[in-house]
Order: sequence, then C-alpha cells, then structure tokens
Amino acid sequence: MRIKISEHFTIKKILRLILPSSAMMVFISVYGMVDGIFVSNFVGETPFAAVNLTWPMIMIFGGVGFMFGTGGNAIISRTIGEGKKELANKYFSLIVYATIITGILLSIIALIFNRRLCMLLGATGDLLQNCVTYCKVIFPCIPFFMLQNVFQSLTATAEKPKLSLVATIAAGISNVVLDALFILVFKLGLFGAALGTASTQVLGGLIPLVYFSKHNNSLLRLGKPEIDFHILAHTCTNGMSELISNITLSLVSILYNLEILKIAGQLGVNAYGIVMYVSFIFIAIYIGYTIGVAPVVGYNYGAQNIDELQNVFKKSLIITAFMGILATLSSEGLARPFAMIFAAGDEALIDMTVHGFRIFALAFLLGGFSMFASSFFTALGNGPVSAAIAFLRTFVFQILPLYILPRFLGLDGIWASMVVAEVLGIAVSAAFLIGKRRRYSYY
Repeated sequence: MRIKISEHFTIKKILRLILPSSAMMVFISVYGMVDGIFVSNFVGETPFAAVNLTWPMIMIFGGVGFMFGTGGNAIISRTIGEGKKELANKYFSLIVYATIITGILLSIIALIFNRRLCMLLGATGDLLQNCVTYCKVIFPCIPFFMLQNVFQSLTATAEKPKLSLVATIAAGISNVVLDALFILVFKLGLFGAALGTASTQVLGGLIPLVYFSKHNNSLLRLGKPEIDFHILAHTCTNGMSELISNITLSLVSILYNLEILKIAGQLGVNAYGIVMYVSFIFIAIYIGYTIGVAPVVGYNYGAQNIDELQNVFKKSLIITAFMGILATLSSEGLARPFAMIFAAGDEALIDMTVHGFRIFALAFLLGGFSMFASSFFTALGNGPVSAAIAFLRTFVFQILPLYILPRFLGLDGIWASMVVAEVLGIAVSAAFLIGKRRRYSYY
C-alpha cells in the first residue's frame, strides 16, 4: 500500500516509508563495491589504487546532484504541503532540467582537465595513467550520475520511493554482469571496470527520467518549468549541506590517502579503500533514512502541522539510535569477512584492513545523529544551519585529528580521526537542535 507523506507516522510506518530509500542506498554501496572486488582480485593493485584515488573526485560531481535533489526536495514538498501542486510540478521540472544542463557543463570541463585533476590527487607514473584511463570513461556520464542522485531524493517526494530502488537494482545488476564480461571475458582490465560503472550511472539516471517524462500516478511529472532563478538559488543554498558533505568527504578522502601513502604506502591506500567501500554500506542506511523522511518533514512544516512534525522528529531520534548500535555491532563482527572479499590471499592487507576498520567502525555509533540533524534542517529550508553541521562534521572535525593523532598513534591515529570527528559533530548538532527548537517547534 502506498504511503502518503501527509499521513500520521508510527515507527512501523516510518520504517516502511524509508525502507526503499535505505535499500536503494545500500544496494548502491554494494554494486559500488563490485568494481573494487573485480579490480583488486582480477586486474591488480595499481588499478585498484587508481579507483580508490579517483572515486572521491567523481563523488564531488555527484554531490552537485545531491544538492539539487535535497535542496529542491524541501521546496517541492513544502509547496505540496501548502496545497500548490501545479507549482510544485513546475519547480520539479526546473530542478531536473537545471541538473541536466549543469551536468553537461561539468562533464566537458572534467574531460578537458582529466590528467591535471588526476595529478592533483597525487598520482604519478603508472598510477596516474590508470587514473586517467578510469576517469575518461566515467566523466562523460556525469549528467546521468547527477540525475541519479537528484531522483534519489525526489522520488520519495513523489511518493514513489520504489522507483529509485528499481532503477538502482537494474543498474547494479548491469554493473555486475558487465564487469564480469569486460574484465573476465574480454580482458579489458580497468577500462572494462569503468565501462561497467558508467552503465550503472546511465541506467540509474535514465530510468526515472523516462518515468517522470510520461504520464504517471505520482505527485510529480516533468513538464514546462517555472523559470525562477530565485527558486534555483534557494535550491542550491538549501541543498548546499549535501554538496559540502560530498566535497568535503571527497577532499578528506584525498587527504587521508595522501597521509596514508606517507605512513603505509600503497598497501595502506588499498586498506583505506576497502574500509571506505564497506563503511558506505552502513552509512548508506543513514543516508537512505534521511532521504525517505525528508519529504515528510518538509510537507508537515509547509502545512504547519506541528504535532506531526514533533512526532516524526522524536521517532527519528529513536530509530537513529537503534541503527547506530546495530551498525557498530555488525561492522565489528563483519570486518574480517569483508576484508577477505577484497584481499583474498594477501594477509598483510587483510590484517591492516581489519585492524583499521574495527577502530573506524566506532564512528557509526554516533554518525547518524549528525547526518539526520543536517538533513532535518535542509528539509525545514534552513540551508545555512544544515551546511554548518555538514562542513564542521565532514571537514573541520576530521582535518584536525587527521594531522594531530598520527603524530602520536601512527596509522591508528588516521583510523581514529573519524571517531573523534563524530563525537564533535554530535555536540554541534545537539547545540543547533536545541538552539532552533523555538523557531520550528519540533519539540
């Protein structure tokens, strides 16, 4: 049965609402691991390092899509809550078309500066050439990657969260099949892995684009846009926290790689890459939750339904706490099995990965609260507060321990940096939630 964003939500109903979004994000993280598994086991260590070095940069471009999606989602859901459904569709169309145009421009720029961008990541020699090879296949698909990220948010607002899940599953299956075909059968190596990933981005963006272009029974449909640069600007500022999160997380990943290269060399970069692949499975659950619940927050705020806004806020804190405990316990137990998937037979890499991941995983206990707080303020239309939480948590609070802790703890200091960042992040999130409670009346 279709759940409407205007309903009263129990914990059970919230979980039903966010299940497709969380499943979608987990599935994205799983098929994102496919390249790493195939490349690490069947192509080589240097190509695997190339994927690990370049992926944070690729995620920056995807982050622009998240910005349009989450920022626009708050505007569209609030407009629906105000009873202006026709205007909401015009805003929806404007945001989708703006994403396509922006994606094309970024794709052209990225292709022109491909080699220079890879050099900025610290790649040289064979590693540099592998990075360039991977990126020249991925960069033309930036518009589709951005659309995929936009629709991850907007399908929830359209009350069609399963649509993105279907698109993601189709993309993931194609990635697995094409990776096996291009790498194992046609022996295309890293180039084949890039082709497999490119296919997932095209399908992930194209399927929902076609759906919304035609007549459908959702709340939204592509049509003639409302050309309103104020709305576009508000979309960007409101969704800035998601863009900042992607940019800063990507920059931090690059800095992590550079620091790890100094301490543990390419083996350390590969261990960090595995940790990030696996950790995103758990982080994806939090992201899926925020995507699923954001339209409900935006709708009830627009409709001035304060009782339901308070209800969703309180239940979200309970669910987030439960997810944090479950994610931490699961990740501690699954550290070695996951490491062995990527590094079968390489005991040194397995041991380094397991040790690092068990320290890193402690961050999952608290990280969901800050992610929810940032997304919550985005849904309320308060982009600056959301961006402040995201910037402090994903950049400032990670950079400081990254350059301080290794001086005393060596490689363990790098793994522990994320834990320190999450402790500081939850303190800032709590301060903002307490400070803004009277303005929004969410408790």
